[in-house]
Amino acid sequence: MAAQTTQRQELLRIEGISKRFVKPVDLAGRIANMMGASNRESVVHAVDGVDLTVAEGEVVALVGESGCGKSTLGRVIAGIHEPTDGHVFWRGQDIATMESAARQAFTLGAQMIFQDPMSSLNPRIRAGEIVGEAPRVHGLVDAAGQAEYVATLFRQVGLDPEYRRRFPHQFSGGQRARIGIARALAVKPKLLVCDESVAALDVSIQAQVLNLFMDLREALGLAYVFISHDLGVVRHISDRIFIMYLGRVIESGRTDEIFREPAHPYTRALLDNVPRLDARKRSFSTVKGEIPSPLHPPPGCHFHPRCPLAGPRCAVEVPRRTILSEGRIVACHLADGGVAAAA
Repeated sequence: MAAQTTQRQELLRIEGISKRFVKPVDLAGRIANMMGASNRESVVHAVDGVDLTVAEGEVVALVGESGCGKSTLGRVIAGIHEPTDGHVFWRGQDIATMESAARQAFTLGAQMIFQDPMSSLNPRIRAGEIVGEAPRVHGLVDAAGQAEYVATLFRQVGLDPEYRRRFPHQFSGGQRARIGIARALAVKPKLLVCDESVAALDVSIQAQVLNLFMDLREALGLAYVFISHDLGVVRHISDRIFIMYLGRVIESGRTDEIFREPAHPYTRALLDNVPRLDARKRSFSTVKGEIPSPLHPPPGCHFHPRCPLAGPRCAVEVPRRTILSEGRIVACHLADGGVAAAA
């Protein structure tokens, strides 16, 4: 598991972050409304009231099923999406009130690495230009020094500098992943948001890229927000884990504590399905049911339609966040006095 994070200075903090995407009624819908229909705009509740902190050099994992909002939250953290509600703080300063110089420092300081490097790399541009464009534009290197700067970055991520003349389609999946990492490193960030960055790679290549992430963490003092659905991966690289379900964080804490004693029924269900060498004869079963639509999330606890321990209270009352120990939080009625009938 990754090193401990005590006594580290706070790098990023988000408070009460929500993100909603609104799709207005289209022309056909408006015409139908004139004839008596009741079409309304659609609102996707992607992220709902999330609090999170990342310290310098820390690895924080966001874990959950597809559609839980973790990628959207990652984009908010990286500054790609503006939050609908809440605040993002970079080194203690609210980015919404930052002056241009400070906002620029945040923009460069938090970079994102995407899941599919092929779709995030321009197929018409050579790899060297893909990596070198941003530092040149932002004045980190001049045109004369760009080639050597890019060569250094290629070596840093384990690529032959001669490869910078190739186009993205001429690389393997693992090599394209390394180009994506080099591009993010080119502007000298302090935080990398990695959105399923190894999910599309073979297992052996995954291990190599994960080791690269950890080596870069030690060499450059990087912090990571590591987004993944694979608890087996994040167990070995993260300091803390945030479990997300339908836009909400339902449990968070130190990685070793969550794996040793999960508190939320959803977390227990996820951990029960992590393959283990000592459980070869065990029968595995997925979490029952499908994750509900973020267009119409269930009332109360979002997990209650799939939870085997749900009671009447769960269907009507949003669980409050209960502190179990220092740094350990769970949002479940079982943790705040048990599942009771609604008043």
